[in-house]
Amino acid sequence: MDTRVPPVPMDPATVADFRRQGRDPDDVEQLFARVISYAHYALPDPPASVDARLFALLPHDGIDRLSSLPDMLLGNIVSRIPVKEAARTAALSRRWHGVWRSAPLVLVDSHVLPAGTAVVRAEARRITSAVSRVFAEHPGPFRCVHLTSSYMEGSEDLLTRWLHLLADKGIQELVLVNRPWPLSLTLPATFLGMTTLTRLYLGLWKFPNTANVPRATCFPNLRELGLCSVHMANKDLDFILDRSPVLETLCVQGNLFKLRLRLVSQSLRCVQFIGSFFEEIAVVHAPCLERLIHSGGWTSNGVCTKVKIGHAPKLHLFGYFDAGNNVLEIGDTVIKAETKVCPSTIVTSVRILALEFRCGVSNDVKMIPTILRCFPNVETLHIMSRETGKTSGKLKVNPKFWNECGTIDGIRSCIKMLVFNDYRGDRSELAFLKFFLGSALVLERVAIAFADLTFASREDLNNKVMPLRSMKRASADCKTKVTGRSNPEGGIISSFKRTSDFSRVNPFVNF
Repeated sequence: MDTRVPPVPMDPATVADFRRQGRDPDDVEQLFARVISYAHYALPDPPASVDARLFALLPHDGIDRLSSLPDMLLGNIVSRIPVKEAARTAALSRRWHGVWRSAPLVLVDSHVLPAGTAVVRAEARRITSAVSRVFAEHPGPFRCVHLTSSYMEGSEDLLTRWLHLLADKGIQELVLVNRPWPLSLTLPATFLGMTTLTRLYLGLWKFPNTANVPRATCFPNLRELGLCSVHMANKDLDFILDRSPVLETLCVQGNLFKLRLRLVSQSLRCVQFIGSFFEEIAVVHAPCLERLIHSGGWTSNGVCTKVKIGHAPKLHLFGYFDAGNNVLEIGDTVIKAETKVCPSTIVTSVRILALEFRCGVSNDVKMIPTILRCFPNVETLHIMSRETGKTSGKLKVNPKFWNECGTIDGIRSCIKMLVFNDYRGDRSELAFLKFFLGSALVLERVAIAFADLTFASREDLNNKVMPLRSMKRASADCKTKVTGRSNPEGGIISSFKRTSDFSRVNPFVNF
């Protein structure tokens, strides 16, 4: 897990408040550190990096050809290095004196301090002061600004001024994350007027009330929106989506509040939720939607997330659908284990499907044949196997279930690749794999990734693998790979970077 920016330590008043509530401030701070780590891990990488080593070698003839490049090209170079180094280029020569001020600004506030510096409260204030100076000195335009380390508590007026200035100077990409305590700081509504934005990520804020925002407010150029642990109401999410006519990517991470998402969009191509709770995700009318990703989702008080798929003719990738904690509705039909599949309950466009279920729990397993029949053209199937845990006898799978469930046409004639994550070698997992491999006539590749298990011996490990090698297969040409996790997150997506990259055909795998 990437912890780029640790949280600012609590002030004494906050510590005392938690103690009065009977909560250990250290435990709360550790929890918050994990929350902010996940939020930062989900954020896009800035275009400039402090990890790059900057150096130049003079040519043998001593002629400085770099300085003779056109202003536009020099400005592009300066925009790709950290802001401190960019500003220092003004000292190189008269030729470079105005390059930084005329180049589109790239500012990442965490680059202000030396690498490895702990961002305590005093250091965060230093960053805030430095950001204010840069904003004042640079005339714009502002290409990209990442504000993840500045100190905002008690500085709401300053933040409002910053947002006004960013809007005036044509900000294109903005990442704005709150770090200090308390966590209830409301983001100024000023950002709602930034018409030049193409990418916006907000983290750890309370979303402003949109009830009094002018209806003419619009994000005419916004193509990517990320909301990381943002406290907002349904009407606020609807407000920003309704006013983003070219939005292609929506990312929601760490949502802790009850939200119902109703997708009506002519432009959205990718919608993804990481570690979030939604009461309902309804794809009503999304003619361009290609990817619907719900990874690491969770439930609140036993309330399942309903996923409704309406008009989405280009939907190509869907998952992870959790058979135990999600409800699937296609068209106007809620899909159940006993549902008779018909043309109105079939999604023919999906080619990559990811399912999550407990192979040893009857209620989960009974849904799988029906779900697979609803997606008959799947070519790549991902399975996330969850631990069965302690279950009553009636919840355990009947050993004859897979033999009696009948033919599943998609498995038989369409699926070419199976990825099975978190394999433990349980009898219930083996029963599913035996059925699958014995039915899949066109299967070309199987990848089985072990769960994080501690094996008593090498022999124990070999015993878990042996049945996979000896299973009867319908496809003689199928190749099998047994490995560790198929990606660092074990199949579950933890970062938006992979799934937002359309050059990656299948973001669920990393091999």
